[in-house]
Amino acid sequence: MRVGVYADMVFRRDGEGLSTRHAFIRFVTSLPPRVDEVVLFGRLDPAPGRAAYAIPDARVRFVALPHYARVTSVGPMLSSLPRACAAFAAELPRLDAVLVFGPHPVAVVFAAAARLHGTPLVLGVRQDYPSYIANRIPSRAWGWAVPAARSLDHAFRALAPTAPAVVSGDALARRYGRGGPVLSTAFPLVRAREVVATDRDWDGTVRVLSVGRLEREKNPLLLVDVLAALRARSPRWRLTVAGDGPLRPAFAATVAARGLEDAVELLGEVPNGPRLWELYRSSDAFLHVSLTEGLPQVLLEAQAAGLPLVATAVGGVPAALAAGARGLLVPPGSTEAAVAALERLAADASLRRRLASAGLAHARLHTLERELDRLAMFLAAAPARAASSHRYRSNASVRKSAAVR
Repeated sequence: MRVGVYADMVFRRDGEGLSTRHAFIRFVTSLPPRVDEVVLFGRLDPAPGRAAYAIPDARVRFVALPHYARVTSVGPMLSSLPRACAAFAAELPRLDAVLVFGPHPVAVVFAAAARLHGTPLVLGVRQDYPSYIANRIPSRAWGWAVPAARSLDHAFRALAPTAPAVVSGDALARRYGRGGPVLSTAFPLVRAREVVATDRDWDGTVRVLSVGRLEREKNPLLLVDVLAALRARSPRWRLTVAGDGPLRPAFAATVAARGLEDAVELLGEVPNGPRLWELYRSSDAFLHVSLTEGLPQVLLEAQAAGLPLVATAVGGVPAALAAGARGLLVPPGSTEAAVAALERLAADASLRRRLASAGLAHARLHTLERELDRLAMFLAAAPARAASSHRYRSNASVRKSAAVR
């Protein structure tokens, strides 16, 4: 089976091959040998370079799309569409199914092209797109982007009754589960052998870890507020942040302004892999304070290391944490709630053990291998579903014509 995959990602090429900065690519390119070939569609940066995640050569083929810097580069994105569509359409006859992650503008166009061609289409959704855009617009002048995102989301969901969907978390599954089959997954990157319990001693320094992009929707400045409040009561709290992004300068400046340089370690981006696993295992608690999410893979990674979690109740997070049974949930934007939850963990060893045990059990059920097996089976059924859907539409058209006559 040959599966095409489109997601809005930029790839770079150098003498060693192709790479991208998006860890998600490790999930997609691990589908072989469960499928015969993965055909990746993505923007190719014209400047040579190397990013954190190499694209394997075996059973993975790359189709370059025209480059534009970002989704806010509206003009270049729209002008690139004819060439992008031509490259995408040329591959469709050779694909058994195509998985299109959206509802990015290009994704909506590609999904429609696959449907028109008759190539079995599977929708991919990793976040609540309107909320994602609302938390990323650079200024009020971009206010129009939010209703535009809602329109794209509506267009993508309009395909759901006749196209299966692979989504991140149960919240999105409910939105897309209106007729067509839905597979809910966290797109995890943790292998079964990496799910390991770790003993932790909370009697001395307490090391809180946060992993994620330093951008508006992740709300990283709240981490500084939480640490400052914790240290006002006890100096044993420390914070490690693994991530990079546009708010890194503001984050560093806020840490300095609060006099917390000795208590905060800002590591920058730590690629998914052994160094990141060691960070999880050497920490005592995990704190996630996003304003919007699908189902963040960092939660599964923290659970796989046996870390007790505190996370904001947004998107698919409450379901991932079983409404609080696998981690403590707090309202988004609340410093007080996050502080109280961490102090509750510090005071209750039995709670920490219970949450860590539940998290480990959950991580073992959702390893990279297990979720890839589920996805491969879901994709294998796509051609049969597409044929059934086509017969249904054809019969409906015949019935409608007969009724008109």
